[in-house]
Amino acid sequence: MRTQQGSEGGEPLPGDSSGSSCLSPGSESGGGSPARAADGGLGGCMGGGGGSLGGTLRGVLSRYWSLESLHSTTALVVPDGTSEKSGLGDELGAEEDFLYEEFRSSGHRFGQPGGGGGEQLAINELISDGSVVYAEALWDHVTMDIQELGFKAGDVIEVIDATNKEWWWGRIVESEGWFPASFVRLRVNQDEPMEKFSSHLDEAQCGEQDLAALGRLLGPGLPCKEEMRANVINEIMSTERDYIKHLKDICEGYIKQCRRRTDMFSEEQLRTIFGNIEDIYRFQRKFLKGLERRFNQDQPHLSEIGCCFLEHQTDFQIYSEYCNNHPNACVQLSRLMKVNKYVFFFEACRLLQRMIHISLDGFLLTPVQKICKYPLQLAELLKYTNPQHRDYQDVEAALDAMKNVARLINERKRRLENIDKIAQWQSSIEDWEGEDVLVRSSELIFSGEMTKLSQPQTKGQQRMFFLFDHQMVYCKKDLLRRDILYYKGRMDMDLMDVMDVEDGREKDFNISVKNGLKLRVRGSDEVHLLCTKKPEQKQRWIRAFAEERKQVHQDQETGFSLTEVQKKQAMVNAFRGHPAGKPKVTRPYCDFLLRQKHPSLPTALPQQQVFMLAEPKRKTTFWHNIGRLTPFKK
Repeated sequence: MRTQQGSEGGEPLPGDSSGSSCLSPGSESGGGSPARAADGGLGGCMGGGGGSLGGTLRGVLSRYWSLESLHSTTALVVPDGTSEKSGLGDELGAEEDFLYEEFRSSGHRFGQPGGGGGEQLAINELISDGSVVYAEALWDHVTMDIQELGFKAGDVIEVIDATNKEWWWGRIVESEGWFPASFVRLRVNQDEPMEKFSSHLDEAQCGEQDLAALGRLLGPGLPCKEEMRANVINEIMSTERDYIKHLKDICEGYIKQCRRRTDMFSEEQLRTIFGNIEDIYRFQRKFLKGLERRFNQDQPHLSEIGCCFLEHQTDFQIYSEYCNNHPNACVQLSRLMKVNKYVFFFEACRLLQRMIHISLDGFLLTPVQKICKYPLQLAELLKYTNPQHRDYQDVEAALDAMKNVARLINERKRRLENIDKIAQWQSSIEDWEGEDVLVRSSELIFSGEMTKLSQPQTKGQQRMFFLFDHQMVYCKKDLLRRDILYYKGRMDMDLMDVMDVEDGREKDFNISVKNGLKLRVRGSDEVHLLCTKKPEQKQRWIRAFAEERKQVHQDQETGFSLTEVQKKQAMVNAFRGHPAGKPKVTRPYCDFLLRQKHPSLPTALPQQQVFMLAEPKRKTTFWHNIGRLTPFKK
């Protein structure tokens, strides 16, 4: 199915209000392809005087199209097989509700790989006609198959084949492969012909007639930086309105109906499944109101929306709770969906609300996707904002702010994922005494072996130390099985002062030391002397103690803490997996990979990986040490 034009005789280039018959790449006239229509239109504008320069510029402009222009020409498929052009409806209901007409919601693009069905067909036509289509990665894609394409969040991927709804074929540099369409978003502006025009003008040697013809060509129809900024602004506004409609459907279509069925759902179940999505809905309505006030509908490129993000940068942290809860929501929902009455109930809710055909778990993934998308949108907006623009500094600050929000959310999610590992580690330690590590700690900072002396003893003891936030646990290795550890004690790091000890005679212990440092309890005579085998190990421990204090201060500033439910559940899971405190024996991961087949097309979407743009460095070496020195490894 080919996309239909909304006006006779084709559509002008983005920004052309002069009624010129030049066609926009990405539009069609009389069933022609986007690229051919663009070439023909440019040739007509240049006349006979454009010559070689016109041909050169035709090649540049034929590659340019924007996501906004694609949306404006995308046809929607309705049940009777006819097509209608999508558009905004009037605002309905209360002032804060931004709703579309019913046909708009039936063609709702949010969450659909590559947009709706009509948009995907349009993308395929662009690719088949020789246009280049670029997408940006929303998340990291870690491949498990030789035919899949791996990438990092923010990478630009050239889409080569989008005929499959869920998996697209793409290229990054010289690598090609399949990748999940839901992991990417199409770039709003696919090319930047303005820079290429400048280079061609510098290189070209043309007469006055050529320059005059060129001026007429590039006049109002030029896809300039202002037009590209307008495209990004329009996309931000469009996706925000779509998102509000989406959240409203979840809150009114699902949650309200579930609360009426107390025989099927408890409040605890609803909190687990839907998290704090109602709080997110209330916040996003307020945020959209601020955007609407700053949006210049007549001249979108003049809109100043950066300040809206800055005003609400702390409010966006509300997404942290939702992202952390989302894995639990998926588990709870999968249990319910094994019972037919819940399957029928959720489908009835969707139909009554007239929502698009996506399962509930797909709808619940949208807030996670949304918070990932803001830094990408703001980065693109900053790219097309002139430094002299009144909004430039605010957009620049907003981009940093949203990256920080993403970093904070990602850090909290990583910390919560690590508490299961900490609980499993504790369950493997023999003769454990006292409270669980998770009562006070949630992060392993560093681990390693040192010699310990504590007054009044004068004989050193070899111990394995594990530095967590707020405390340090030390254990003894088994004499025969060195991979088994016995609990021996812990130190409260909130009360400790760490001091470097010079090599030589140590006054408190009256012994000669090398590579030593002391931990002294404030307001007490209690002192612990720790020695490493090498000087570099000592320096690494000193840095680790500084990192521990920094981590504690950051948690106090951001208000990060574990709930009692999270602590309890982590310990229950750990001891359920290791009934007697012993590790489960599993086959090596490489064996699993060797057993896998390599399909020509992946059969199902991988589990959604939520890695934010500003992902912190992963501390893999610490857990590697634990795996090497404890019974996690046979």
